[in-house]
Amino acid sequence: MSAFPEKDTVAMHFVRAALLRLEPGAWPRLLAQAGIAEELLRAPQGRVTADAFAALWLAVARELDDEFFGLDRRRMKVGTFGLIVRASLHARDLGHALQRLLHGLAVVFDDVALGLQVRQRQAVVRIDNRITEPEARRFADETLLVIVHGVLCWLAGRRVPLQAVAFAHPAPEHADEYRAMFCRQLLFDAPITAMVFDARMLKAAIRQTEATMRAFLQVAPRSVFLKYRNPDGWSARLRRRLRAGLEQGALPSFKAIVREWHVAPTTMRRRLEAEGTTFQTIKDELRRDSAIHQLTAGGRSVNAIAVDLGFREPSAFRRAFRRWTGVQPLAYRGTVSDPATPLRRRPATGHQEQPTP
Repeated sequence: MSAFPEKDTVAMHFVRAALLRLEPGAWPRLLAQAGIAEELLRAPQGRVTADAFAALWLAVARELDDEFFGLDRRRMKVGTFGLIVRASLHARDLGHALQRLLHGLAVVFDDVALGLQVRQRQAVVRIDNRITEPEARRFADETLLVIVHGVLCWLAGRRVPLQAVAFAHPAPEHADEYRAMFCRQLLFDAPITAMVFDARMLKAAIRQTEATMRAFLQVAPRSVFLKYRNPDGWSARLRRRLRAGLEQGALPSFKAIVREWHVAPTTMRRRLEAEGTTFQTIKDELRRDSAIHQLTAGGRSVNAIAVDLGFREPSAFRRAFRRWTGVQPLAYRGTVSDPATPLRRRPATGHQEQPTP
């Protein structure tokens, strides 16, 4: 297996937010089920693997019998998400499916209302959130945007580009995560939370079937919050090229890439910026996520991981890892549980379906 798998990590903010409605006494047990060390909650810049966060989402859903983290007064009982996805699958086009999805979610909740507006060339999904506690309200907005956009991308069979996302709350400390999750065009302290995309997408065909839906639900919620990416985009191509370089033991520089691809440096920067990223950001994310996965898996020394990731000195890797996560590599390895099977599901008593987001 490659030392540099196509993996993602999730910011610790979302781990802490997922535990909001739980009694603190339950935290250690559910974190342990997900392979997340309780000590990492105190690392502001800490991150966990996407598999670990998905396992935590499932664990919280089982604990509360609520696929929405207990954020709304009315529970989104385990299995509800699957029913809504099934209803959306058999729509005539993407716009019709989106309306079914939003209607299904609106029926479930008391404190949150969702709607679709089409104005000229823009489609706007609006979230009217009446949850009173600020932190819970913000996490509810984040979660609903992830769910709606994730399902929309899956139905379309590709990532649906967002033109802008507005939030009815101030910019949080983790606002940079939004740029990776949604898009670069963000607005805070807006009258209402909303996401905007090209209205022409509403006429797109549904690309999924009953068979692919079963596969999608089997790996949910990971399949929802890790949305489709454009494999032909500049950032995806660059990520693949840098990963190949790491596997060969020679991480290419920005200058080497533009020479190899026969493009001007300004063109490369502009294309990456249009996709919401930069060369250094992709390089850092690739190294960070690979380091976290190797540390979690165990078996390799910190010095060996540093060499794998192209650092000339282990001390440089330690400084970079601390900058990425807020902790030293050995401290991170010492706090994580063994996540060998992070997505194992334990049946919820009285329920036939596995919990999904």
